[in-house]
This record gives sequence, structure tokens and C-alpha cells, in this order.
Amino acid sequence: MQLWAVDHGRRANGRGVVQSVISGFIPIWAVTAAGWGAGRTGVLGPRAQPVLARFAFTCAMPALLFLTLSQAPLHKVADPGVAVFALSLLLVFAAALLLCRLLWPMRPADRAVNAMAASYVNSANLGIPVALGVLGDTSFIAAAAVFQMLVVTPLIMVIIELDAHRSAPGRRRRLLQLPLRNPVIGSAAAGVAVSAAGWRLPGVVVQPLHMIGGAGVPTALFALGMSLNTRLVPDIKGLAERLVLVALKVAVQPAAAYALGRWAFGLDRHALLAVTLCAGLPTAQNAFVYAAEYRLRTDVARDAVVWSTLLSFGTLSLITWLLA
Repeated sequence: MQLWAVDHGRRANGRGVVQSVISGFIPIWAVTAAGWGAGRTGVLGPRAQPVLARFAFTCAMPALLFLTLSQAPLHKVADPGVAVFALSLLLVFAAALLLCRLLWPMRPADRAVNAMAASYVNSANLGIPVALGVLGDTSFIAAAAVFQMLVVTPLIMVIIELDAHRSAPGRRRRLLQLPLRNPVIGSAAAGVAVSAAGWRLPGVVVQPLHMIGGAGVPTALFALGMSLNTRLVPDIKGLAERLVLVALKVAVQPAAAYALGRWAFGLDRHALLAVTLCAGLPTAQNAFVYAAEYRLRTDVARDAVVWSTLLSFGTLSLITWLLA
């Protein structure tokens, strides 16, 4: 009787895990499919996809970044679990940069986008519902998202900007002016300054920013779905490139986070689950948006987002079943 109860409990827990993961994936698939349908029918015109991607980069994502960082407790980034997640992300990011340099000759900006596709997790629209359903709270996912916004996003932007304007005069001056010229870095810096100062923004400021920022994720996913209509079948080299990046994202990064958390940091079981689950989240759609904004290769970033999202449904369920 006791064995039956244990087995029944495991099956019930497994169903709950799958339901939690599904609840996070359904909105992503639905909005992306709607974008594909709009692109297929041409209802928004031929220029809609780049305009939507640019709106996400210049308006919606900066508003979301500013609000998130201005209200974030920055001290939580120093949590041991976040340190494990950060190390796993940076290790995979560096590995992807190196592999792209050795195996597929490309400009540094494209290498940065590829490395982002291999390591930058979808912590917002997928991480939050998965964390609520599996972990019971979103505190760790939120802290991990702050690290990505605070450290990884500016790093990627700097690499892209240095390559995009490598022949422009006054390169050093342009780099120093980056927070003023780049809306993503500028909004992140402003949000950190507000949080560090302990200021509480009035509702008249927060509400419009919240409305604009709330459009960031669905707009990016919609533009991503529209771009699927122009997708070309990659050659063997392109296929290998995509497979390596997706494998780094859905397999190597969570494995690295688990190994670091268990044997290097000695995290307890719940913290180990949170770290591994967060590291196993699929590629964020930001990689596609950044590539589109700087007129880089969008096909690899787009496919990495789609493929890793499809595969991570299974890998996230497996991680949760094994570690929960």
C-alpha cells in the first residue's frame, strides 16, 4: 500500500510538472503562430516584420528593462545559486564564441549573437510560469534575469557595437557614448541607477512604461513568427552550426549548472533544481531582435529560438522529474 502511494505520488507530481511546463509554452507557441499566420497572409504588409522588431528593440524592451532593474533588489544577484547560473551561462557563452571563431568564419557581431543564442535564457515569459509551477516562487528566476540584463546584455551590445562601427572615426568616444546611443544599455543603466538610489517611481511614470514594456515579448515573438515565412533550408554547414548552438543551450548549459551547483558550490536540492531548471530554459527571442536591429544574420538566431523552445519542453520536464 505504501509503495502504491509513493508511485501514485510520483505520477501525480509528474503530471503537475508537465502541466506547469505546458502552461509556460502555450502562449509562446500561440503568439509565434499568429505572427507566422500574419506573415503568410501578408495582412500587415511587407515591411511589418522589421518594423515590429525595431519597435521591440528601441521602445518596448528598453521600457521593460528599465522597470525590471529599477524595481529589482540588486543584492540578490550575489546569491550562490545565481553565481552558479552566471558561471554556467558565461562558460557556454565563451565556448560558443570560441567554436564560432574556429569552425564557422564570421564577423564578431554574428559570433556574439550566436553565443547569445547558445546561452541567453528565456527568463521572462517562459521562466516565470515554469518557476511558479515547479519551484513555487519566482525569486530565483527574477535574480537570474537581473544578472542577464545587468551583465550579459551590455557585454553583447558592446561586442556588436565595436564590430558594427569598427571603421568609424572616434571609436573610443562612440563606445563611451554607448549608454546614450543604445536604448537597451541606456535603459539598463538608468534602471540600475534608480534601484541603487532607492527611489520609488510614481505611478504616473510606471504605468505608461509598464504598458509599453508589456508589448516587448509578444511583439518580438510575433516578429519572430513572421520571419519563419522566409526561412530557407540550411546547408550541412548551417545545420551543424544550429545543432551545436541548440545543444549548448538545452543540454550543455543545464549540465554545467548542475555540476557546478552540486560539486563546486554544494547547493541543496531545491536550489540545485532552480539553478538547473533556469539554465535549461530555451533561447530568449532577444537574440533574434538584436540580430534584426543590427542587420546581422537573423536565420541562425531565429532557428535557435524555435528549435531550443521545442526541445526544451522535453528537457525541462526531464530536469524537473529527476530533481524535484
